[in-house]
Amino acid sequence: MDPRIRPYRSVLYIPGSKPRALEKAKTLPVDAVIFDLEDAVSVEEKDNARDTLSAALQEGGYGARMKIVRINGFDTPWGEADARAAAAMDCDAVLLPKVSSPADLDALAALTGDKPLWAMMETPRGMLNAAAIAAHPKLQGMVMGTNDLAKELQTRFRPDRLPMMAGLGLCLLAAKAEGLVIVDGVYNAFKDNDGLFAECTQGRDMGFDGKTLIHPAQVDVANDAFAPSADEIDLARRQIEAFDAVEASGQGVAVVDGKIVENLHVATAREILAKADAIAAFSA
Repeated sequence: MDPRIRPYRSVLYIPGSKPRALEKAKTLPVDAVIFDLEDAVSVEEKDNARDTLSAALQEGGYGARMKIVRINGFDTPWGEADARAAAAMDCDAVLLPKVSSPADLDALAALTGDKPLWAMMETPRGMLNAAAIAAHPKLQGMVMGTNDLAKELQTRFRPDRLPMMAGLGLCLLAAKAEGLVIVDGVYNAFKDNDGLFAECTQGRDMGFDGKTLIHPAQVDVANDAFAPSADEIDLARRQIEAFDAVEASGQGVAVVDGKIVENLHVATAREILAKADAIAAFSA
């Protein structure tokens, strides 16, 4: 499915070492799951987590949800073994943390073969190399690691995320230039639905495809924020109808709500309707 249409509204991190969490993920209305072997797994559980996750994915039951495995970095004792194990898992992509250059993805691809790759964008060098990273032939998606980025930048927390804007913007431009999926970073206050919705709305306005989440309680908020609204769907339909009518008559210019409707508006309108249909199919 075209990544501009396939839903990525909610992308939930699930510990790869927790059988109950892995089972629960099968019942959650998320568009994608990041099965985590990195931050969510303690040092003592690292090796066993690979087998636990592999067995869960082999068992299946995740439906249409995108299945992404986040491995440990190659600067750790577990990264290479994680990559080799992920290559054999029944997953849709392998996610590498702290990608700073295309060479990092080359090293991963050497171990994962034809498996699609995703990149965690969470370092200043990664931001500066975003265009080159996005152009990697095996990369299909980017995930913003805003917690690590904030640490590296030594920023203070601001609800408007002003200190993050340069990095977020560079990655968005790079992803969109290459036709990649790109999802926003996590919102840490998992009980603050108002704050989460505000940050999701900001991310959606910027062009992100969805939001990474740390708790199932955040799923509904993200799904609502990143889905086309009823007003957007209505406007899209009216734009298409008006444009088609003018095209058929061969006269005049299409106008909806006092605004001219051109080819580019109709293309966006068709994408909105296609995404709404895809979301409805996912939810069925």
